[in-house]
Amino acid sequence: MQRSVDTIIIGAGPGGLACAKLLAENNRQVLVLERKQIIGPKVCAGGITWSGLLRHVPEELIEQAFPEQSIFSNLQKIKISEPEPIVATINRKILGQWMARAAADAGATIETGVTVRKITADHVVVQYTDGKVRTIGYTHLVGADGSTSMVRRFLKISTDKMGIGINYQINGTCTDMEWHLNTKMFGSGYGWIFPHRDTISIGAYGDQHNLPAAELKKRLLAWAAEKGYDLSRQQARAALVNYDFQGFSFGPVLLVGDAAGLASGLTGEGIYPAIITGEAVAKKIIDPDYPADEITAMAKKQLQHQKVIRIAAIHPWLCSLLMEWLVFLLRIKLLDFHALEMAD
Repeated sequence: MQRSVDTIIIGAGPGGLACAKLLAENNRQVLVLERKQIIGPKVCAGGITWSGLLRHVPEELIEQAFPEQSIFSNLQKIKISEPEPIVATINRKILGQWMARAAADAGATIETGVTVRKITADHVVVQYTDGKVRTIGYTHLVGADGSTSMVRRFLKISTDKMGIGINYQINGTCTDMEWHLNTKMFGSGYGWIFPHRDTISIGAYGDQHNLPAAELKKRLLAWAAEKGYDLSRQQARAALVNYDFQGFSFGPVLLVGDAAGLASGLTGEGIYPAIITGEAVAKKIIDPDYPADEITAMAKKQLQHQKVIRIAAIHPWLCSLLMEWLVFLLRIKLLDFHALEMAD
């Protein structure tokens, strides 16, 4: 069976759904294809920033909001305070389903449980859970399918810069949002303790080249135990973070968020870049002359984050010195915490 639509979006994450909503609002025929049966769940600490997304998310979706951030290095401990929340936590499943409803209400078609088997220059071949295989033609194709994007591979774009995050979501409560720049454990990455409504996200992020996944998990378990959290019987979930940006617009094929490589290599932040690039790609499809300056600005911020990673990777003592220097600058307010975010 064959049909054709104006725009196919592969992936119903925040970036794909943001793109779908804006296109549908502008009377474009949009089909979103999602491999999973349920939209929303993803390995993620669930933190969103005030300067990025927090102001644009309905209050009922916020689990906890934090005007203070506790930051630890090997030698220092500081607490940053602002009048407005700096970071809040959100449930990714709830966020995803809220965005899916908004895209559907705007007129987008969303199909779940769909596996893309093949991509060509003008159509995709998909298989549904009932085993049926269909061919769907497109005028525009958007890859919003994450760090291991099939659309990116179709474009023959390599991916060399990759981070990895490991998360445990455990029952319980705590009061402080904590970032641990423990270079002995995590190198240029960090460990986190993020309170949600009735659970706690405990995890770690690091550059995959400097700290393989198995070693990162081992160190995370040891570090968490020191903090009083026994995660040995808990289920770990891991995800790759692509920060190898090499462009986003390739004729009728465009890339969004992690598929484009626009997450932060330093912090692993990805929700905000996904949504902003999703909206920018929609505008580019609507108006091919749209300059997408927001993506240019984000790529520039990402390069700044990469400089920190490159310096930190030279030698462990230099990594430790750099993290202590960053925390010191935050302490004396010569460095704004928001400089570590992907938002301008």
